[in-house]
Amino acid sequence: MSITLPHLPDPDPDDTGPFVVIARHRAIPGTAGRLEKRMLLDLASTRAEHGCLQFHIHRDRTDRDLFVIYEVWRDVEALKRHFVTDYVQAFVGESASYEAGDMDIQFLTMSSPYAAGR
Repeated sequence: MSITLPHLPDPDPDDTGPFVVIARHRAIPGTAGRLEKRMLLDLASTRAEHGCLQFHIHRDRTDRDLFVIYEVWRDVEALKRHFVTDYVQAFVGESASYEAGDMDIQFLTMSSPYAAGR
């Protein structure tokens, strides 16, 4: 199975900051624990990718079926490489049985200076 890259907006011509993504995943009721476990399987591999500056998986404190992933990539090319890794491809196929529809994605421009290592 191969996923199609979502439309990734080009960085602004004067953009010098990293490429930031927020992805929201909603679990089918009763499957959130399994979705969370599956997401965490690829955490170390993703964080080890060249160009991954930050990658954090969050679970909403009140809506326990909602997961929010905050990602910071050196540039859009690093994110494109991430989408085609074998483990992301596998996650997309496997997560279909846990997710209630497509994920919602936001691509952000970082207005503040990037502060690494805090």
